[in-house]
Amino acid sequence: MLKRFLLTPGPTPVPPEVLAAMAEPVMHHRAPRFTAVLTDVVAGLKSIYQTGNDVLVFASSGTGAMESAVVNLVAPGDRVIVASAGKFGERWLQLNRTWGADVVALEYEYGTRADPADIERALAEHPDVVAVFVQSSETSTGVLNDIRAIGEVVSRTPALLVVDAISGLGATDLRTDEWHVDVCVAGSQKALMVPPGLAYVAVSTKAWKKVEATDNPRYYFDWTAARTKMAGDSAQTPYTPAVSLLAAQNAAIRLIHEEGLENVFERHRMLGRACREGARAQGLSLFGPDDPEANSVTAIVVPDGVDGGRITSLARDKYGVWLAGGQGAMKGRIFRFGHCGYFGASDIVVGLSVMEMVLAELGYPVRWGASLAAAEQVFMQSTVAL
Repeated sequence: MLKRFLLTPGPTPVPPEVLAAMAEPVMHHRAPRFTAVLTDVVAGLKSIYQTGNDVLVFASSGTGAMESAVVNLVAPGDRVIVASAGKFGERWLQLNRTWGADVVALEYEYGTRADPADIERALAEHPDVVAVFVQSSETSTGVLNDIRAIGEVVSRTPALLVVDAISGLGATDLRTDEWHVDVCVAGSQKALMVPPGLAYVAVSTKAWKKVEATDNPRYYFDWTAARTKMAGDSAQTPYTPAVSLLAAQNAAIRLIHEEGLENVFERHRMLGRACREGARAQGLSLFGPDDPEANSVTAIVVPDGVDGGRITSLARDKYGVWLAGGQGAMKGRIFRFGHCGYFGASDIVVGLSVMEMVLAELGYPVRWGASLAAAEQVFMQSTVAL
């Protein structure tokens, strides 16, 4: 028997209270009980998003929410800016090009941040831009973009700011309204602590005006239909929702509220810091800037002479620990620890311990226990429960 630990940035571990909610009898999606669950979920998500805007719910992966943003906001020929610094920034590029947008691409090296000054210049050069697309937390690299600064730049123009917060929401402070984020997409399977299958979109008043002016063909991902069904006392979704997942999300939101959002952010800060310090103590290089707010993912450069693919496969097959490899251009060059959602100090200890054993087996000169000692020192400084 091989006990398994899921230390990837998505899917992430699911708390037992959330699993128990999924085991309850299936409710009917047109019954008052489901309306109560959906209403609670949307209200809870608004508090996590830190928004008073509409929040829409879809049964899909996070990519479905990303595509819905393009379909509802961007008509063929509309000019958009995409700031891409990783695999999921490239997804914004692909989606916009698929739907016929005129894309101004600001492409950065993997492991770097989008520069708000570049976005400001691009907006000045292209005053007809309708939307700027960017990641909050770029899952493929662990890099956190400065959404506050980008939002300030975009808010001074008619353009919309569209943010992918799929691995960031619930792990990193993201003040949707205060930071002028017009559309923010998220998914259930990361810091929101539910299995994959739900996607969320927060939509501002400014964004709704663009939705009303865009007549793209759309059906399942029609935001207007979703908002209409949510209105009134009998809130529903237009089509059959993932009812058991929404019951699970309701349970997960209760756990987040019981912990307190600021405590959730601080727990993630400490876990990310411990993971980074553990890697550094082993003589490993971090991929990207050492950002104390990069709470969701830690990306580590594969040491010279070590087979990057073997790090993740050996950790999985011999020790039962699922780490993530590099994506896109970083495949085989980095490996990643996820620590967003249902994670605590013990998960980081297990992950770093297995990392040491795997690296030693692959020929790296390991300093036994150095990673754990460094992480433990971080945990001892924590002001919140880990």
